[in-house]
Amino acid sequence: MEKIKVGISSCLIGNKVRYDGGHKHDRFITDTLGKYFEYVAVCPEVEYGLPVPREAMRLTGSPENPRIVTIKTNIDHTEGMLKWAEKRLHELEKENLCGFIFKSKSPSSGLQGVKIYSEKGVPVKRGVGIFAMAFIKRFPLIPVEDDGRLNNPEIRENFIERIFVYKRWCDFLKKNVDARGLIDFHTDHKYLIMAHSPKHLTELGRIVSDMKHFKGDTRIRESYIKILMEGLKLMATKKKNRNCLLHIMGYFKKDLTGDEKKELLEIIENYSKGLIPLIVPVVLINHYVKKYKKDYLKRQVYLNPHPMELMLRNHV
Repeated sequence: MEKIKVGISSCLIGNKVRYDGGHKHDRFITDTLGKYFEYVAVCPEVEYGLPVPREAMRLTGSPENPRIVTIKTNIDHTEGMLKWAEKRLHELEKENLCGFIFKSKSPSSGLQGVKIYSEKGVPVKRGVGIFAMAFIKRFPLIPVEDDGRLNNPEIRENFIERIFVYKRWCDFLKKNVDARGLIDFHTDHKYLIMAHSPKHLTELGRIVSDMKHFKGDTRIRESYIKILMEGLKLMATKKKNRNCLLHIMGYFKKDLTGDEKKELLEIIENYSKGLIPLIVPVVLINHYVKKYKKDYLKRQVYLNPHPMELMLRNHV
């Protein structure tokens, strides 16, 4: 399997680049996700030109227009770092990244909730790191998350799922950029989208239902992927997953015995009550997909959105 390129804050893979000369090595990121991701490491502060170790920095001003300054000497590095970021983002564009994992709480790389200090020195956790902000403005569709939030099983599964979807989209753009290809892509992801947002599924359905205007128009593709990635950011709740699983169960109404239907329904209901993880009904459904040769369901990304070895659905 070709590894997926993902950007990452350098300290998270063990590089000693932090202000105190240390690192924040995350074993899950390197040892588990590293089997599937090829990391492109970035340390804004070191690449910008600051030494290791160095004086710590913080954000000041407003969340909309923050400044990054040293804590003791009050040296403002904002303009220099923004100039560096513009050049670095141009380089990263060539890497074809499908995601980025940022270091939480960092004044340069924190994705959200970074402390930002007012003129009176009062902090509020509403800031975004200078480089992180520049990245999401330049690449609004690329899935991003910070290492702290990845400790939440639901957020972790959602983020990694979006990375694999975005990679499939990039692969689609390389080969099947026509009406049939877009219809196939949408069909493959139908139930995955449903599990996140029926509303976005409807919007995307309108796009693919009228493909006579496609004719290779890049605006249609751009509109599709924008709506898709927006919808997938919404969490796939137990209620929405239950609805999705029941829809899929309908494909077996002529195949399953009475006892099999009862068992599957009970498992789906137990999942919706939080008694068992999502992987349980999905494994059983995948068994029936193979047993009864449901080709339409075999292609559904929802049933296999990422490698089972990651065990992401064992905890949601």
